[in-house]
Amino acid sequence: MSGGVAGLLLAAGGGRRMGGPKALLRDPHGVPFLDRAVGVLFAGGCESVTVVLGAEAVQAELVLADSGWSGDDRVDVVVAPDWKQGMGASLRAGLSILEDGTADGALVSLVDLPDVGEAVVRRVLSAGSGPRALVRATYAGRPGHPVLMGREHWSGAAASADGDSGARAYLDSHDLTLCACDDLATGRDVDRPEDLSG
Repeated sequence: MSGGVAGLLLAAGGGRRMGGPKALLRDPHGVPFLDRAVGVLFAGGCESVTVVLGAEAVQAELVLADSGWSGDDRVDVVVAPDWKQGMGASLRAGLSILEDGTADGALVSLVDLPDVGEAVVRRVLSAGSGPRALVRATYAGRPGHPVLMGREHWSGAAASADGDSGARAYLDSHDLTLCACDDLATGRDVDRPEDLSG
């Protein structure tokens, strides 16, 4: 099926400050961050989800399998070989996989956004559509995730993706729609163990 939006979940990092990969984290109720994040993307309107793994990829794939996503033909998993280079490497790996598909856009999100739910995904998706869409969620005026990138932006975003800044330089140099979501979530990510209880 052509068109539609593919979720692109970046979950490759080693989580140095966390003490381990965020792809292996669980919330206080024992729900894996990976399971929740994939579910949020589908519930918010994505037609497929590509998960980019890196650090402890085998264990992370087991988490996906235990959560039932491995048998879902709407879910693809790619391991970024150069994941240690940062978020930019993960973004490049994910977009290269999506290039072979038929989606008009990619909704890029991160595995470590515990309060970003399906309502945020729906709002960002509703703010743009088609291969030229470029929409970024904001929280209290600060840019965050998810980011909707139409297909026409993929090659440029991948080419400029660098280190842990991801596609920031590309987004900053293009006219994009800012989508305020602070009434729905804080958009905060978790970087340290104490953030899990905060």
